[in-house]
Amino acid sequence: MELRARGWWLLCAAAALAACARGDPASKSRSCSEVRQIYGAKGFSLSDVPQAEISGEHLRICPQGYTCCTSEMEEKLANRSRAELETALLDSGRALQTTLATQLQSFDDHFQHLLNESERALQDAFPSAFGELYTQSAKAFRDLYTELRLYYRGANLHLEETLAEFWARLLERLFRQLHPQLLLPDDYLDCLGKQADALRPFGEAPRELRLRATRAFVAARAFVQGLGVAGDVVRKVAQVPLGPECTRAVMKLAYCAHCLGVPGARPCPDYCRNVLKGCLANQADLDAEWRNLLDSMVLITDKFWGPSGAESVIGNVHLWLAEAINALQDNKDVLTAKVIQGCGNPKVNPQGSGPEEKRHQGKLVLQEKSPTGTLEKLVLEAKVQLRDAQDFWISLPSMLCSEKVAMSSASDDRCWNGMAKGRYLPEVMGDGLANQINNPEVEVDITKPDMTVRQQIMQLKVMTNRLRGAYSGNDVDFQDASDDSSGSGSGDSCPDDLCDRRVSKKNPSSRTTLTHALPGLSEREGQKTSAASCPQPRASLLLLLLPLVLSAPRPTWR
Repeated sequence: MELRARGWWLLCAAAALAACARGDPASKSRSCSEVRQIYGAKGFSLSDVPQAEISGEHLRICPQGYTCCTSEMEEKLANRSRAELETALLDSGRALQTTLATQLQSFDDHFQHLLNESERALQDAFPSAFGELYTQSAKAFRDLYTELRLYYRGANLHLEETLAEFWARLLERLFRQLHPQLLLPDDYLDCLGKQADALRPFGEAPRELRLRATRAFVAARAFVQGLGVAGDVVRKVAQVPLGPECTRAVMKLAYCAHCLGVPGARPCPDYCRNVLKGCLANQADLDAEWRNLLDSMVLITDKFWGPSGAESVIGNVHLWLAEAINALQDNKDVLTAKVIQGCGNPKVNPQGSGPEEKRHQGKLVLQEKSPTGTLEKLVLEAKVQLRDAQDFWISLPSMLCSEKVAMSSASDDRCWNGMAKGRYLPEVMGDGLANQINNPEVEVDITKPDMTVRQQIMQLKVMTNRLRGAYSGNDVDFQDASDDSSGSGSGDSCPDDLCDRRVSKKNPSSRTTLTHALPGLSEREGQKTSAASCPQPRASLLLLLLPLVLSAPRPTWR
């Protein structure tokens, strides 16, 4: 008798729980009517929805009690829940992409503006100051600015080699112009080039420009490319499809309460977080390398200031060029004597004019432009936005639960826990794939990471490594190149693996493969870009990277 009474009590308790979950009997039609209304509002046919609750043995995802959902409804709602989450992920990623693209465009416009202004200043001042000494060599200066732009935009150039070759070409041209009365064949000019290191025909200007420009351009280029990589990673990861186990879990989270006849029940907060931590486990694994990238980008902005900073150098390249020509004119006689001593007496050109017949103008003294404050403002804004974005990947579950899932404000007896209205008891899982091994809501195979996400983790590592190299003034693409190339040398010494990248003296734009290019700029556009024709802003500039992780020592970060 006692056992029978106890069994009856258990049956009553179970019935009470079921009634609590789906509402009292009098509310069955009302509950299904609400479901019909919600289902119809989503564009589905009401013929799939029963007028009153039915037995739920046919359900494959939701609890199999009394239900307002047919098999067709459950399948359609599962597909809808997956599509809604994927759309929410795209929307969240799109907002961050827009922020990064806006930053990239602003910095890119500013750095391009600085270089264009430098070239304009050169074109305005050099013809009247240096006369034919400049005008007959104007192409060499145009080529230099073209290659500086191409390097900044990601061309496969070694910047120190580019500068060394410019000085070598310029020395040959100007020495010929200074001595029109002499015959200077190519072998004599080769001899001149080999002595350039010791002669220092342009004074200290080549060395100063090399030291400062390499640091300034490397830092500016790496920072802008970092913005491109970050945006590209967000775009690609946001498109990663959700798996079938995630689809089942999101269906239970979003719509199984409707099927059970309690559409007003909102998901418990911890329940929602566990579902989305399981669904977005691979994305959370981006967190460490994502933070490394953004930290490195914030840090490298320190290199925008000072004598070797982008603000001081990129917009004032013409100052070193003017200083170099001034030095050449001042040292003309001494230089000529030493060249003759080392290379012999050249033959007289019977058709050439005398050295005094084409006098060149005197010195050109230019003032460095003061910073406008534009870059400082851009950096301050970027630092705030980059720091705000640091926890983007691990904050996605909580953010989506708060903004997209409409979860309950508290985990109490009135929220939806995946089975019924009631408290959610399991603990919240940690972030990342490895922490989902015991996720109670999503079955996650931690041995099979998503390959798209892994590839993007690799891209983050590559870009972070490049930024760390740039922080030390090194371009890691050419980190094995010789550091002692002379600012005014002949450029004859060159490692075998770099010689094929060097610019032909006849065609200085022959090595312009955009290996790290911003895709908005083609090689042809880069070569046409000049001070008179500035590049147009682009709404989205993304970066292409080599799929190779380069190792470099980590600097001391502050």
